[in-house]
Amino acid sequence: MFGGGGMNPRKMKQMMKQMGIDVEELDAERVVIETADGDDLVFDGAQVTKMDAQGQETYQIVGSPDAVADAGAGGGATAVEGGDEPALDDGDDADDGDDGIPEEDVKLVAQQAGVSKEAAREALEAANGEPARAIADLQ
Repeated sequence: MFGGGGMNPRKMKQMMKQMGIDVEELDAERVVIETADGDDLVFDGAQVTKMDAQGQETYQIVGSPDAVADAGAGGGATAVEGGDEPALDDGDDADDGDDGIPEEDVKLVAQQAGVSKEAAREALEAANGEPARAIADLQ
């Protein structure tokens, strides 16, 4: 961040607080970046840090993304475009199968890997519900 090269982390936090910088670790399960060229970047289990410096918010993502043709994030307004609050899951899991895997994930895996929905669902179950890993396993 500041290239603290061996600086005591406690001292670094104190200095950042004095400069009006607040750092917060977010408990993110999945981060999707929709790109203009169509290959979305999907980070599963990434470490996400939010830094607020005098009202300007910056997010840092640490992890290895999988490139997916369409991550199925919706294409609507994102948290950045739509306002301050990110969209929350309304808890309506009506389109989930009996196994708790969302139907849109099954469709995505089937489309990307060129397999049937049944094969896609089996791959998702084996991949603990992670679409990117299921697609990679099928290819």
